[in-house]
Amino acid sequence: MIRLAKKLEIDKIIAVIKACAAFMIKNSIYQWNEHYPSKQAFLNDIAQGELYVLEIDERVVGTIVLTTHMDNEYVPIKWLTKNNANLYIHRLSVHPEHQGKGYAQKMMSFAESYAKESKFASVRLDTFSANKRNVRFYEARGYKRLGDIYFPKQSEQPFHCYELVL
Repeated sequence: MIRLAKKLEIDKIIAVIKACAAFMIKNSIYQWNEHYPSKQAFLNDIAQGELYVLEIDERVVGTIVLTTHMDNEYVPIKWLTKNNANLYIHRLSVHPEHQGKGYAQKMMSFAESYAKESKFASVRLDTFSANKRNVRFYEARGYKRLGDIYFPKQSEQPFHCYELVL
């Protein structure tokens, strides 16, 4: 089940994120670290009503943030649609013990359905360029790569920006 996250679940959410970060680092993907994503970012997401969790057998095993806020880093990108009716996805995660079971696909389908029902023009996101699995994942779903942005606290390598026009 995918549902809005609750503040009292923050420790469970952080445990998923730490497991994902460790798994990525073990696989030489330096996308998440001690700076990002932070506990405070997730608390803010919960307060804004933008953090959703994937719950399997009453256990939080994944996260996805759905927001209408466009980060400043996205401003230079030449998007396919106007900047006034877009849904942004951040911090998609599935605990490593549950990866490979289609849960990320399920969360993305949830986000895309939500965007269509809410009459958004597009869904936008970024992913770490060195995370080839994520790059293939989004491109296979029809997302178009539009440019690169940088998050120096995370990596010297770029993050690819993607958009799916609805």
